Amino acid sequence: MKEETFSLRVSVNDDNSYSCALKGHEDHRSPPVYAPKLLSVSASPSGEIVEGSSVNLTCSSDANPAAKYTWYKENDHKLPSQQPQLFFFSSIQPSESGEYYCTAENEMGRRSAHVFIDVKYAPKLLSVSVSPSGEIVEGSSVNLTCSSDANPAANYTWYKENQTLFQGPERVYHFSSISSEDRGNYYCKSENKHGQINSASLFLDVQYAPKLLSVSVSPSGEIVEGSSVNLTCSSDANPAANYTWYKENEDSPKASGQIFTITDLRPEHSGNYYCEAQNTRGRRNSTLNLTVVAGAWKSAAAGSITAVLLVLILLAVFLWIRRENSFTQQCKCGERPDNRAQLNVGPVCDTPSSAAQRQAAGQQDDLHYASICFSQNQGDVVYSNVRVHPQRETEEEEEEEEEDGVEYSAVRFNNASSAPGTRRQEDGNDSCALYSTVNNNKNTP
Repeated sequence: MKEETFSLRVSVNDDNSYSCALKGHEDHRSPPVYAPKLLSVSASPSGEIVEGSSVNLTCSSDANPAAKYTWYKENDHKLPSQQPQLFFFSSIQPSESGEYYCTAENEMGRRSAHVFIDVKYAPKLLSVSVSPSGEIVEGSSVNLTCSSDANPAANYTWYKENQTLFQGPERVYHFSSISSEDRGNYYCKSENKHGQINSASLFLDVQYAPKLLSVSVSPSGEIVEGSSVNLTCSSDANPAANYTWYKENEDSPKASGQIFTITDLRPEHSGNYYCEAQNTRGRRNSTLNLTVVAGAWKSAAAGSITAVLLVLILLAVFLWIRRENSFTQQCKCGERPDNRAQLNVGPVCDTPSSAAQRQAAGQQDDLHYASICFSQNQGDVVYSNVRVHPQRETEEEEEEEEEDGVEYSAVRFNNASSAPGTRRQEDGNDSCALYSTVNNNKNTP
């Protein structure tokens, strides 16, 4: 039998299948040949593919002769495969997400099919950023951004010092006009159904000029001369403020620093003091009044001096009044009083002068001397001391019945307020002398 070969050229793009038979023997056709068809690619397990799981990609087709399979990932990147129809991931990663396709090829033609692999995973690579970068000044606009890699997309929660501020899909937390109260630590949380993660903390430093300025003095209460005090100035400022102390109406500063110490206080330290708090964002002033009082010993000394001065003034007035009264009494003493009622003009002492005593001794042996004192403080009471000469005491008793003796008494008025110099007038004409005649006649009742 002669063997013959026939050939047929067909397009590989059609879906036809071809077979051959001998003429007259059409019932005995050869098996059909055709290019790959009904090509499909599947992933196992089906459903969501989660990071770290194992995944099989399978490619199948109907082809005669049998097709040869090749795996590719996006951009015709050929992948090695240990099995013709199977591509295997032992622990799939998010980076392996993408479009995969396989080709089935035989002598009759070539076909391809693809599958998209979406690997799901919890948030990762979380970070927080602030804009604008650099120094943040109170009143400016600021954005905090939380970024993460997650599939499916994450929801974000913002915190300040463990206090929840905001929750939602937005990654940005916005300050339209940031204030000093917004200063602090911030962080965010990124979360989806596969897991969650917290970011590192971000410190938001808001700078502002000094405010809430106050001044105080220690110790408090009355400030006594000679003591020491501390003047303290405090404020809320960022960056920290520098402090300078001034005294009112003085141009040069008194001190620098938060505490100003004044030792050995004097009255001249009294006045208004103010401190100035200043940083790169501004300055502010606050005033304190300081009053220094005299010490206890000075107060006592001042009181003693005042009392002494008052006593001296009163004494001067008293002496002046006494002097005026004395002058008036001396003038009145120039007249002789006629009775005892007129003698009550002040302390009066009657003492005979030396000359009178000598004259009386020469003329009359029985002269009696009398000393009479008139007290101004006692109405009409008169004290009289009559002294009898000792040598004549007996003779007087004998001659008492026979002689009518006359006794002369010199009465002298002494003003207690008179100056010592005025007593020199006693030997002469004493303006206050009063003469009294005493009849010592026995027959006189």
